[in-house]
Amino acid sequence: MIRVLIVDDERMVCAQLRTILSVAEDLVVVAEAYDGAEAVEAVVRHRPHVVLMDLHMPGVDGLAAIEHIVRFPAPPKVVVLTTFDRDGYVLRAMSLGAAGFLLKDTPPEDLIGLVRVAADGHTVLSPAATRRLLTASAGHGAARERALARIADLTDREVEVLTCLGEGLSNAEIARRLYLSEATIKSYVSRMLVKLGFSNRTQAGLLASEAGLTGAARRPR
Repeated sequence: MIRVLIVDDERMVCAQLRTILSVAEDLVVVAEAYDGAEAVEAVVRHRPHVVLMDLHMPGVDGLAAIEHIVRFPAPPKVVVLTTFDRDGYVLRAMSLGAAGFLLKDTPPEDLIGLVRVAADGHTVLSPAATRRLLTASAGHGAARERALARIADLTDREVEVLTCLGEGLSNAEIARRLYLSEATIKSYVSRMLVKLGFSNRTQAGLLASEAGLTGAARRPR
């Protein structure tokens, strides 16, 4: 069973999500929390596999909760729940280690499937949402220089793969573009995430955008 924790200060939203997820035989909502502090406590107590996390809550907000949760040993996958009215908050959540984000109006059948995807360790983002995030994260000046410094130790091939992540491409799409096998791309992505100290490919994609790699398949000079 995939254990899910729902975190939202609106109890109606929690009830709706619980109802939706209860339809799936392999999902169980183990608890609800109504602010970030309760969320951290609920993770310790109930050990969920996936946390659906609202960001805008009174008291301890979702960002602070994510920062605590991702530091736990074998932390759950945290998926942000958002209306996508503020890109900056979502970008911050992803940089802290969130596994992706879902719009609050995601259709029920899609929500169930995406929770399963998150539990399997994959990033949960729609292609359109990815493009919007990457556009919002484009770096300038000092931010771009910091991003370039972070990728300085990557090989040229790793930079090519990173660039593709910055364009929101899947492993299969990267493999076709670079004329490599999908297994080889998976290896490159895994090794690159370790080098960069990231927990998921979305963080790497955001770094690529900040470094100005998006749209070019080579290391900038």
